[in-house]
Amino acid sequence: MEKSRGNILWIDDEIDHLKPHILFLKEKGYSIATCSNGRDGISQTKDKIFDLVLLDQFMPGLDGMNTLREIKDDNPALPVIMITKSEEEWLMDEAISEKIAHFLIKPVNPNQIFIACKQVLENSKIRGEKTTSGYLQEFQKIEKNIEDASTFENWWGIYYRLVKWQLDFEEQKEESLNQILDEQIQTGNRKFTHFVQDNYKSWLSGQDRPILSSDIFQNSIQPLLENNEKVCLLVMDAMRLDQFMALYPLLAEIYSIQIKSSCSILPTATPFSRNAIFSGLLPDAFCQKYPKQVEAMSLDKGSLNQLEEEFLIGQLKRRGLGNKSLHYHKIWQVDEGQKFQSRVSQYINFELLAIVVNFVDQLAHRRSESDVLKEMVPDEAGYRQAVKGWYENSWIRAVLTKLGSAGFKVVMTSDHGSKMVKRSTLVAADKHSSTGIRYKYGRNINANNKSAVDIRELNSYHLPALGHKINYLLAKDDYYFLYPNEQRKYKNKLKGSFQHGGISMEEMMVPILIMDPK
Repeated sequence: MEKSRGNILWIDDEIDHLKPHILFLKEKGYSIATCSNGRDGISQTKDKIFDLVLLDQFMPGLDGMNTLREIKDDNPALPVIMITKSEEEWLMDEAISEKIAHFLIKPVNPNQIFIACKQVLENSKIRGEKTTSGYLQEFQKIEKNIEDASTFENWWGIYYRLVKWQLDFEEQKEESLNQILDEQIQTGNRKFTHFVQDNYKSWLSGQDRPILSSDIFQNSIQPLLENNEKVCLLVMDAMRLDQFMALYPLLAEIYSIQIKSSCSILPTATPFSRNAIFSGLLPDAFCQKYPKQVEAMSLDKGSLNQLEEEFLIGQLKRRGLGNKSLHYHKIWQVDEGQKFQSRVSQYINFELLAIVVNFVDQLAHRRSESDVLKEMVPDEAGYRQAVKGWYENSWIRAVLTKLGSAGFKVVMTSDHGSKMVKRSTLVAADKHSSTGIRYKYGRNINANNKSAVDIRELNSYHLPALGHKINYLLAKDDYYFLYPNEQRKYKNKLKGSFQHGGISMEEMMVPILIMDPK
């Protein structure tokens, strides 16, 4: 016997007049049960399992809306399609508020009902099949694009498409092709690392470069301030492109959004890339201009971003914008964010708000220390969902709503992304070397060339010499650095964690969202 496409209950006081529609649905493979009043319909949904209910509004006794509410009390996930003669908007509003699946107005022909049933019952399956076939058709095209990529914009387009497929697979709960997609991302990262090694130094000298961390203010903030717009620079520490895109539908509720591509400078770490955003300078330049920063980075202790406000004030002055009023705020804890939200009305008269939010980076660090968080955030999809879940209920969402109402344009970006690390590689270094997991600097430190880029020409990379005979190591692919002592302890702790500082699409591909209030 052929399996039914779905079990449907149709509740209508004129059910006898609907036999042609019922026969049509049966011919299409659906099993149909019927009843002529709300009470009997509610009773049937309690006694039997249905995949869908078709419901009339105007019936003697219990009407459609009250029937709907009682059905939903017992079966909140049971989809209901209301089919009624009424075109009253209040009824549509009521039905929508009760999370109706569809609203159809009589007279309807059998095909209309069939399409509605198919959409409700088979939407996920059809979209999943379409997603699978779409990716398989595009796989070879992406492979060729990876092979042929010669510009940063080529690589941005590749990574943007790969992220799109990650989100599509997640939405459709399509897991069968995840391994193939992961392997394609790994292939892309290997090629991208070679591309960065071949081109990064020429970018720093100004030759046909993408927007780098040090260019973000000049490219995206300065023109708005010069046009006398009120601007909020919102830096989400360590947020990745896929996490930005997971938030996009929520952000688009209150803002029209333009996405620009940018590239984090190396190392893809807060002391370098975020300081570059606020200072508008590359690391050797901001270290030369601000000796306190050199001292902090040389010691590699405490916060290495304590001068951000000073950096930003200096950049405003250099760019002829020193007269613009500025409020800077760095937020580490939930209670600090809630306090900022409660006081946001005090800040909306400033011409430039600069806000740094550390939640995403803190989540990554806390996860590596907590078995519970590792279960809650097992992989990149879990990381995206955790970030999205946080934003949906966070103080920053309320702040962005308030800023939109106050006419602020918001430039939302990150200093760098992060990479889930899986393979360890040993570093030969002394005790004075820096503590990074994906990047290190120290005196004559060494690692395998297959797993790391060794930078000794510091001037070419515009990196500060933080001591005598200093060199930098940047991890490739999904490697992370270990010292020879206590390997097992740190390997167990770090494997599968999210780290940053190295070279990968996930760490370097940083979106800039220019958000205009609707």
